[in-house]
Formats: sequence, C-alpha cells, structure tokens
Amino acid sequence: MIQITEKAKNKILNLRKDEGQEENANIRVSVEGGGCSGLMYDLSFDATIDEKDKVFEDKGIKILVDKKSLLYLLGTTLDFSDGLNGKGFQFVNPNASRTCGCGESFAV
Repeated sequence: MIQITEKAKNKILNLRKDEGQEENANIRVSVEGGGCSGLMYDLSFDATIDEKDKVFEDKGIKILVDKKSLLYLLGTTLDFSDGLNGKGFQFVNPNASRTCGCGESFAV
C-alpha cells in the first residue's frame, strides 16, 4: 500500500487545478534507474490506468504504480514539505537502505 499525507493531498489537488488536469487525473508513482543513489522516484499525473497497474486510493486520490516499481514502493508514504529545509514532495520509503541528500534518489 502507498499512502499520502494530508499536505501531499492538498498539494496534489492544487497542482492538478493549476496545471489544468481533469479532476479524474490520477497520480502515477514510479521508480527509475538514476540519481546519486541508483534509483529515482518519478511522480506525474496520468488519467489512463494500465491493466498491469496496481491502484491504491488514499484520501480520495488514486495512486497508480506499475508492477516493477511496486517492489520498491510498498509501504511508502508520500508527503509534501514547504519548509525552510526543503520544498517539494518527499517519499518516506521503508524499503530504502540509503537516500541522497536531496531525497530524490535512494538505494535498496
């Protein structure tokens, strides 16, 4: 399961509106190779649900994850920070053995 915090939910709703996305646009979370720790998170809007996607719903937001990425993301919480120490979406991933300083890449 993948969860989102209330702050992340509010930011997703605001971004969806600001970017002119339809109200049914889902959030796609995936993992790609790269970054200083080896794996990077990717977050985007996607109105299409692929038959191979795993779909989670939390706080009224549908979260789409492809099968490959699911192995790395189970148990992850998506948060949003707008504080002085960093601004943006943050992934709290219990599967990550280390993360980089920017929080955008990780290793398992």
